[in-house]
Amino acid sequence: QVQLVESGGGLVQAGESLRLSCATSGNNFRSYNMGWFRQAPGKEREFVATISYSGGRRHYADSVKGRFIVDRDDIKQTVSLQMSTLRPEDTAVYYCAARLDQWLKDQVTVWPGDYEYWGQGTQVTVSS
Repeated sequence: QVQLVESGGGLVQAGESLRLSCATSGNNFRSYNMGWFRQAPGKEREFVATISYSGGRRHYADSVKGRFIVDRDDIKQTVSLQMSTLRPEDTAVYYCAARLDQWLKDQVTVWPGDYEYWGQGTQVTVSS
């Protein structure tokens, strides 16, 4: 069982930066593929970024590539999302998610249904 708690959301202006953090509790954090998703009002939840259990593989949505960076700290058991050059269209509730990489294949996935654990979300609002 893994508990996830996001923090760091807020209101910023377009072009500014924000750093989200996801604190985890439970066992075997180092065996989890971690992901970030977001959901804007009236829209479906969409993939943002993911990082493999080893940190060796990262994948980003095209809409955030070059602006967002996902990272993990296995000692602190946290995963972060550094967001730069924010745009109004980045406004959404951001969710952290975890997927057990049971066989340690170092794989990542962009599908929300593949993730077993979710945080409660943190609101990011970007004004123009």
